[in-house]
Amino acid sequence: MEKQNSFQHEEKGSWIKVVPGVERMIMGYDENLMMVKVKFEKNAVGPLHFHPHLQSTYIAKGSFEVTINDKTSLLHEGDTFFVGSNLVHGVVCVEEGILIDAFNPARKDFL
Repeated sequence: MEKQNSFQHEEKGSWIKVVPGVERMIMGYDENLMMVKVKFEKNAVGPLHFHPHLQSTYIAKGSFEVTINDKTSLLHEGDTFFVGSNLVHGVVCVEEGILIDAFNPARKDFL
């Protein structure tokens, strides 16, 4: 895993299409931690999935229906959620939004 600069500028980053209506940009990482900005169009879906990484997510904009295992909650700008290792989770964007994800360890599959 290559070393990242200490400072990241969004205008120098690149957006990657994940699924229809969803794009992500890696904001910074090392082996232990990765921060990712994810943009959602209204009604876009981040499909249910799981991974061994711990995930903490901040809702920077919009509203999302967040499902973790069999529980769903409607979260809004300023809210957060935490996903433990290998828990099934996903989101539905209720209004155009942005999530800021932090992963431990870094998601090598995103590189």
